[in-house]
Amino acid sequence: MIGRLRGLVAEVAEEDALIDVGGVGYVVRCGSRTLTRLPAPGDEALLHVETQWTEAAGLRLYGFLFREERRAFVALQAIQGVGPKAALGVLDVLTPAELAVAAAREDRAAVARANGVGPKLAARIIVELKNKPIAGEAVAAFHAGAGGAGPVPTAAGEAVAALIGLGWAELVARRVVDQAALRLGEGAGEAALIKAALQELGR
Repeated sequence: MIGRLRGLVAEVAEEDALIDVGGVGYVVRCGSRTLTRLPAPGDEALLHVETQWTEAAGLRLYGFLFREERRAFVALQAIQGVGPKAALGVLDVLTPAELAVAAAREDRAAVARANGVGPKLAARIIVELKNKPIAGEAVAAFHAGAGGAGPVPTAAGEAVAALIGLGWAELVARRVVDQAALRLGEGAGEAALIKAALQELGR
């Protein structure tokens, strides 16, 4: 079972990416959020992978930039009626933290924005995930009174907001911050992410 891939981005298609690991090309199915945040072809990427096998599709790899996204993907598919496509659709419109807060708020409309997720399925997702530890800090903050202020800020989110405030386009800001987070690790703070992102933009 493959749990992680580190290699060069060879190609990026509409639904998947080809990752070259030591001369072996792995086709990894990704959501649009992940695909748009991948480094440029020829650059190195690290993907957290969920390996699945079905009789219909055979072996298939699903890739994510962060472990929390992979965990949320697995949790979503444990819900009746949610397959890989719908789970990726949910994670395209909501980060794991935003999904956790939506579940805590019982915000069905937020989940129903995902492609392939209707109102009934969105309601089921909310019920099933309400007490699941998808993003424990987000849920804890919501119950402590932060839920009314929207999704819980993250270091990466604050870094992106800072770059946007400096005049960079949102897509560019998210890409360089995501790359900085991959290099520095998931515990990197806002200041470190901004510094690394500005260095990347200054190349």
